[in-house]
Amino acid sequence: MRAHAILDLVALTPSSLGLAQIARHLALPKSTVHGLCNTLIALGLLERHAAGGFSLGGHVMTWANAFVARSDMVGEFSRLWEESAELQAQTITLSTLEGAVVTYIACRDGADPLGITFRIGMRLPAAYTATGKAMLSTLGDSALRDLYADGLPEPLTGHSVASLDRLLVELQETRARGYSIDAGQVREGMTCFGAAICNFSGDRAIGGIAISVRSSELCEDRGIALGRSIVHYATILSRRLGAG
Repeated sequence: MRAHAILDLVALTPSSLGLAQIARHLALPKSTVHGLCNTLIALGLLERHAAGGFSLGGHVMTWANAFVARSDMVGEFSRLWEESAELQAQTITLSTLEGAVVTYIACRDGADPLGITFRIGMRLPAAYTATGKAMLSTLGDSALRDLYADGLPEPLTGHSVASLDRLLVELQETRARGYSIDAGQVREGMTCFGAAICNFSGDRAIGGIAISVRSSELCEDRGIALGRSIVHYATILSRRLGAG
C-alpha cells in the first residue's frame, strides 16, 4: 500500500517531488521511502531525475495502454452485440489471454440454458476454450511448447484435449479453417466456436470472441455457419480496434 501511495502522490503532483518531500507528504521515514523508490525504479514504475526528483516510469504506460485497449474492446463488443440480432440470440463471450489462461471480460447470455454461466472475471484454461484455442493459434509451435512445458492443466471434461501434441494438431486445424471449436471440452453438451481479435498490425491476438450453443442443436452445416459468423464478427471488432 505504501508503494501505491508513492505512485499516486507522484502521479497527482504537477511538479517533480524529491525523496524528502515524498516522505513528508506520506508521513513515512526517509529510509522507507528510499527503499520503496529504488524498488519502483527497478520495476520501471518510477524515474529519478538528475535534480533528485521523481516522475512516473515508462512501464506505467504499458498498464495504461492495456487498460485502454481492454476498455475499448469491451465497448466495441457491446456495440456490436446491440447491432446484431444474430448475436443477441446466442451466448457470446469475449476474453483475453494471460499466459495459459483466458479471462472473460464481457459476456452475453442467450435464451437457451447451457449448463454453465459465463461471468466477467471467470478464468479457464486456454487449451480447452474456444477463445483460448483461437488466441493460442496465433502463436508458433515453439512458443506453445514453452508455454506448456509442464504439460496441460487438469481436464475439465472427458473431452478436454489430452496432450500437447493433440493440442498442436487442433491449433493447426484452427489456423486452416479460421476459427476454433471447443466440442464439449469446457462443458459436456456445449459446443463453442471462437475467433481471435487482432491488433492494429494483424499479427497478434488481443482478445477472442466465441459463440456457445447446445451440442444437440448442431448439425454440420450449422456448425460451419456459426464458425464463419464468429470469424466475421471478430474481423469487425479487429477493424474497429485499428487492425488493417
